[in-house]
Amino acid sequence: MNRIVIRKATAIDAGRLNEALAQLSADLGETHQADADDLVRHGFGETPAFFPLLAEQGESQALVGVLIASPVFSTSLGGAGLYVSDLWVSDHARGQGLGQRLLQAALAEAPSDWTIRFLKLAVHNHNTDARRFYERLGFKDLPDETVLALKGDALENLRNHL
Repeated sequence: MNRIVIRKATAIDAGRLNEALAQLSADLGETHQADADDLVRHGFGETPAFFPLLAEQGESQALVGVLIASPVFSTSLGGAGLYVSDLWVSDHARGQGLGQRLLQAALAEAPSDWTIRFLKLAVHNHNTDARRFYERLGFKDLPDETVLALKGDALENLRNHL
């Protein structure tokens, strides 16, 4: 049986989850800096920064997809949302609707007392296949927003000069 089951990951899954995320980083041409311990610390501690989902196929439970989502809140939209920081589907599982199923599962996994008003994510400019996938689902470019990041020395400078 090749049925794909999506479930919320547990700390025990951190190694497999990290391997899939490392593959996502490689697919995008990025350096993968996280490890399984980072995922356990940030995703399965007392105040998790994210929740991960796994898509497993068949009796072997081969990992064919993962999603990591974090809560966000928008006062202008009047509700909570999910930021999907990572979505990976294995090469052989692509084209079967798994990416959409993972996004639907993330919505279902959100706490029932939240009013989920939006999903948000970022797409690498060179990842045209992913962009087409998201646009088919109805995701729109936000021309009034620019994504900014503070990291490295600049982050430490801000942290140390509070």
